[in-house]
Amino acid sequence: MFIHLGNDMVIPSGEIIGLFDLEITTTTKETREFLKISEEEGFVTSVSAEDLPKSFVVTEKKGQSAIYLSPISVSTLKKRINKL
Repeated sequence: MFIHLGNDMVIPSGEIIGLFDLEITTTTKETREFLKISEEEGFVTSVSAEDLPKSFVVTEKKGQSAIYLSPISVSTLKKRINKL
């Protein structure tokens, strides 16, 4: 099954490692550093350039990690996953 992350971005639900609320998790230095390094290394994709991201989704496919910044809240993404 696929999960819609916003705009035209969908990902297979089986690739999701974690869903994280940006407002809550970026209060720690470690998370900010993780996201900064991931962006510098090209692992971060912003789903929507117009809306501010509310969450980030960490995925892995064939050993390759990817992070998606989504304008959709974690609670909404969880509801979408639970419908599967």
